[in-house]
Amino acid sequence: MIVNLLLFAAAKEIAGTQQLELSLDQPCTVGRLKSALAAECPELAALTARSAFSVDQTYANDETVIGPASEVAMIPPVSGG
Repeated sequence: MIVNLLLFAAAKEIAGTQQLELSLDQPCTVGRLKSALAAECPELAALTARSAFSVDQTYANDETVIGPASEVAMIPPVSGG
């Protein structure tokens, strides 16, 4: 299954793109996606551990299942004032 992962803020800057395609086995969970992302794009590994993820515009945990047509996003922590 191909998962299109939307990237924002620091993740987008590090990866140099707004979207990554990852090939994952089904059933796929957010936890598996995080592992695949760290292997595919090691420079994102540290940020992946601190980021929130959403599936179909709802915050997700590591056990959340990703469907074939799901919208998945990585939302890095933000700071500012």
